[in-house]
Amino acid sequence: MNDQLNTISHQKDVENCENMGGESFTEEQEALVVKSWNLMKKNAGEWGLKFFIKIFEIAPSAQKLFSFLKDSNVPLEQNPKLKPHAKSVFVMTCEAAVQLRKAGKVVIRDSSLKKIGAVHFKYGVVDEHFEVTKYALLETIKEAVGEMWSAEMKNAWSVAYDQLVAAIKTEMRP
Repeated sequence: MNDQLNTISHQKDVENCENMGGESFTEEQEALVVKSWNLMKKNAGEWGLKFFIKIFEIAPSAQKLFSFLKDSNVPLEQNPKLKPHAKSVFVMTCEAAVQLRKAGKVVIRDSSLKKIGAVHFKYGVVDEHFEVTKYALLETIKEAVGEMWSAEMKNAWSVAYDQLVAAIKTEMRP
């Protein structure tokens, strides 16, 4: 797992160097995110579950952060609480990305950034967790959109995710 985290961390360093020209979300990035989200939306529950399974494949210890997974012997795909949670997180992440340019900031429906930040703080979420999640998100979207995937689409989703994480981190306090 440490090798994967180091690789992901190195990829982030490379992406940060490539994205240093400002973090504004362009019209082109918005179009790529909207196009891919429209393709994934109808199967958000399945893609959300795949997203979380990828997270746990990369970082199995992350399961301990979820009370409903801690002591469960049920396979992840069959856990009755994981799929709704995974879908909720996946939809929230994608919807926040879709509206980013129009709103000019991260807006989250059905919850507040303050609440999300507090929960992440309470469970001890750290930068490495966000990096694993970003990697899993990008891999899930890549799988979902198939041939539509491109370096530009990856960058668009990366910028949107980074802005969402920055907004969550500003609220990570007790």
